[in-house]
Amino acid sequence: MKRLLSIGLVTALALGTVITSGCGSFPQKDNPPVIQKEEGLRVHAVNETDDTAAWHIWQSAHDDLFKVENPSEKYFFLPTSADENAVDIYNNFSETVTVNGTSIEPGAVENVAYTINTPYEITVKEDTYTLTFMKSNAEAALFINNDDVDGTGTDIFSYLNNDKENADKSRTATADSALVDADGNIITTPIKKVKGRGNTSWWASKKSYNVTFEKPVSVAGMKEGKKYSMLANFQDDSLSRSRILYDLSDAVGIPYASDSRYTDLYINGFYCGSYQMCEKISAGKNSLINDISSENYLNADGSVKEDFPFFVSVDPSVDKNKDYYIEADNYMLTIEYPELQKDDPGYNEVKSYVAEKYKEFYDAAKANDGKFSEYADVDSCSKMFLINELGKNWDSGVSSVYFVYKPDENGKYKFYASPVWDYDNSLGNCTGIKQELKYFKITDYNEYTGWWCEVKGGEDNIINRFANNDEVKACAKAVWFDSFVPAIDYFSGKTDTADTKITNEIYTADKYYSLAKDSAEMNYKSGWLLKPNDWVADHSSLTKAHFDESSKQMVTDDTQTTYEQNYTDMYNYCCDWLTSRAAWISQEYSK
Repeated sequence: MKRLLSIGLVTALALGTVITSGCGSFPQKDNPPVIQKEEGLRVHAVNETDDTAAWHIWQSAHDDLFKVENPSEKYFFLPTSADENAVDIYNNFSETVTVNGTSIEPGAVENVAYTINTPYEITVKEDTYTLTFMKSNAEAALFINNDDVDGTGTDIFSYLNNDKENADKSRTATADSALVDADGNIITTPIKKVKGRGNTSWWASKKSYNVTFEKPVSVAGMKEGKKYSMLANFQDDSLSRSRILYDLSDAVGIPYASDSRYTDLYINGFYCGSYQMCEKISAGKNSLINDISSENYLNADGSVKEDFPFFVSVDPSVDKNKDYYIEADNYMLTIEYPELQKDDPGYNEVKSYVAEKYKEFYDAAKANDGKFSEYADVDSCSKMFLINELGKNWDSGVSSVYFVYKPDENGKYKFYASPVWDYDNSLGNCTGIKQELKYFKITDYNEYTGWWCEVKGGEDNIINRFANNDEVKACAKAVWFDSFVPAIDYFSGKTDTADTKITNEIYTADKYYSLAKDSAEMNYKSGWLLKPNDWVADHSSLTKAHFDESSKQMVTDDTQTTYEQNYTDMYNYCCDWLTSRAAWISQEYSK
C-alpha cells in the first residue's frame, strides 16, 4: 500500500542518522557545508541544524548544454523543507556579503529573511548580483555529494554526466546523501551506488539515475527500500505522466506498482531539477518485487528446481552481450532475476527454462484458443493492456515491458504482467515515428480517439497479442468499468469516492498539481524550459470530452480549449487528454 502520511522517526532512526528541524544552531566555521569549493552563497534545506550535506549553491539559469547567459542573475531553488520567511545562508566569499539587510561574514552563517520570487541586489568585490528565492512544494529533496569520485578531484556530477562522445551510463560512484522530507526531517544515509539510467533518455542533458542506499530508507512516507530510480521526465512537460499512470495502475490492482514522489534533486549542491523518485524495478529483499529471490531456483543439493519464479523484461535496446540475454525469432528477452553469470550453478538450465516458459506464454497469447489463462494471470495482462491503451503509449510492448513468473494462489505457475514502467511517451505527449504510423495506417495517433495496442508493433508485439486475445478483451471490458472508471473519476474530481482502495493509491489531479507546480517552476526556471520539438506533440489546443452515462456516448465540448506554454497549462493538457481518452474508451466498451 502506498499512502503513509508521515515517516515515523522511530523507524527512521533505525535506518540512518535523522536530524530534525530546530535541533540546534549551525556551528558555522567549524562545520561548513560539504560542498564549498567555489565562491558563492549556500543555503540550507532546514534552519538551525548541524547537517553539512543538505546545502544548495546559488546558481544561474542555464541552457541544455549548461551554458549560463546571465551569470549575474542568481537563484536559490529551495526545497519544500525550507522556511518560507527566512533561511540559513552560508557565505563562501572572502569578504562580508549583505543579503536583504543582513550581513554575513566570510565562513559564517546567518538567518536571512526573504520573500519568494523577490530579487535582492547583492554587491561582492565590486560585482553586482540579483538573488531570487524560489521554493518548491514537492514531497522530498535528495542531496547527493561527492567532491572526489576517482581520487583525482573529479566531482560526482562531472563523473556521471560525462560528455556525449564518451557517455557511459555504466559508470558508478559512491556518495554521501541527505534525504529531506517536507517536514524538515533529514535522513543521512550513505549511497552505495549511483549510476546513470535510461536508453535514449540517457542522451538528454537532464539525466536520470539509479540510486542504491546502504540502508533502507523511506521517501516521504513510501515503504522502506534501498533501490530508487530518479526519473528526469525530461521530455514530459507535465512532469507527471509516469507518476499518474503508476499510481493508477496501483489503484486498479496491477501487482508491484512502483510508488514514487516528486523530489527536488541536488548533486554537489547544484540544483538538477524536479525529479520523480521511484521504487526501482528490481527484485529481492527490500526491493519492489520482494517475494522472489535468487536462491529460489536451486534445490538444497544445488540442482535446478523443476519450477521456480523469475522476472524478465522485453526490450530490444538492451546490451546483447550480457550473460542473461535471450534472443528469439520475434522478441528479445532479458532475465532480470535471478541475476546469473556464466559460472553460476545451473546457468544454462535457467536460461533454457526461462526461454521455454516465456515462449509458451507468448504463443498462447496469439493462439486465442481459450487456454491463455493456463499460462497467464489474465487480470494483470488485461490491466497492463488497458494502461497502455489509455495512454496510447508509444512504447507499448516495445520497451520497459516486465513480467513476473510465479505461482498463483493455487500453486500454478503463471506470468503476471507487471510492473508498469516508463510512460513519458503517452497521454498525447509524443508525435511518434511517421513511417511506423503510416505502415499501421494510423492517422490519429495524437488524438484521444482510436484503438492503439491492437495495431502497435504488429502481432510480434506481446501487448498487441493481449489486445487481440478474446480472454484478455473480455476481462479488460469488465475491469475497465469496475476498476479504471472509478479511479479516473476520482482523479478527475468527477466523484468523491468512499472507496479507500482508490483514495489510498491515487490522488486527484488537483493534488498532484499542488505537489508538482512549484518544483516544476524551479525546474524550468533553472534551465529545463518547455520546448516543443519534432518528438513532443503540439499541446496548444484540445477539444475536451466526457462520458455521458445516460446515452453511453462520448460528448465533446462545443469549443476548443487552448493552452499556453506554461507549466499549469501543460499539466492541464495532460489531464484533459487522459479524461477525454477515458471517455472514448467508455463509449467503445458500452457498444
